[in-house]
Amino acid sequence: MWRAAACLMLALPCMAEAACRQALALGLDVSGSVDGTEYRLQLDGLAAALLHPEVQDILLAMPQTPVRVAVFEWSGPASQRLLAPWKALDNAEALQALAATLTTTQRAKGDPSTAIGAALSTGHALLASQPDCWKRTLDISGDGKSNTGPHPRSVTAPPGIIVNGLVIGEDDSFNSARSGARENTVGELAAYYSAYVISGPEGFVETAVGFADYERAMVRKLKRELQSLAMSRR
Repeated sequence: MWRAAACLMLALPCMAEAACRQALALGLDVSGSVDGTEYRLQLDGLAAALLHPEVQDILLAMPQTPVRVAVFEWSGPASQRLLAPWKALDNAEALQALAATLTTTQRAKGDPSTAIGAALSTGHALLASQPDCWKRTLDISGDGKSNTGPHPRSVTAPPGIIVNGLVIGEDDSFNSARSGARENTVGELAAYYSAYVISGPEGFVETAVGFADYERAMVRKLKRELQSLAMSRR
């Protein structure tokens, strides 16, 4: 786990940029429960959410103190891959470039298990490299509970880091026993993330009913976690 986090740290570019108002690290679940179609819905959905007009307005509101974003994907204890290193979103071209990186990324083979604790450690390590940002936020998207590696609650966020969650699950009326499937409902996963994953006074959980709803849920989440700081500094 720590080896994977260290590798991500080595992949980071040296930062010589102006202070940012927020560092946002986004961790995407690519465990075995996520099939190829759902993988694309997740990456393309994040790209589209970043380009949503209302999200763009918030991201680009203060170019002199921009938001920095990094994106990684995670599954098992030693399976984390940096998709986009830290990028300051200080203009529309930078935002378009980040979205293009996500839409052209192809899936790599990885551990099919679900190690949320390891994903948290990776996100914490990424955010530790951004001490000059006014706010540091980690987002963990996932469609299941941790089943390997350290328990999420045993991985403590360093001071000043907020952890939010975006859970992807079945409608709460879903009957897994009747269908023979093993998916989690949105309500069940939201309760799990609230209890064991999110942290910080502003931490919250957003929900998506299936991967087809991921883009809309990501738009809601980005607006909520980015807008307050942008508006308060105007």
